[in-house]
Order: sequence, then structure tokens, then C-alpha cells
Amino acid sequence: MSALFNFQSLLLVILLIICTSTYVHAMLPGFMDRNRHGFFGIFWKCARVGERLSPYVSICCVLMAVSIFLGG
Repeated sequence: MSALFNFQSLLLVILLIICTSTYVHAMLPGFMDRNRHGFFGIFWKCARVGERLSPYVSICCVLMAVSIFLGG
């Protein structure tokens, strides 16, 4: 089943994109800041979400890990 049709998988993909974008922005800020517009602007926006809402994103990551662990 594709991640687009399974809600839990879709949330997992979104969390992974947010966490990865935030990490890349911390390591290569110039690369991310150059690409604010266009298709790669999505990753810049995800990095902003990860930086500004990091406690909530981390709680969501822990909850997702627990639900995957318990769900099988």
C-alpha cells in the first residue's frame, strides 16, 4: 500500500521530511536559504516548522515510534 493511502504512513513521511529538512538546514544553512522559492521551498518551509515547533515535532516522533512499535 502506498504512503498516500495509509494515513499513519503519510504522517510518518511528513515527520521524516520535517526532521531531515531541519537537520540539513542546521548543517548547510546557505543551501537551504538559497532555495526558499519553487519546489525546494517546501523543504525550507519544513525546516522552519522543525526549528520553531521542535518540542511538538519531537513528541510526534516519539508517539509515532511507540504506535509503530505497539502496532506491529
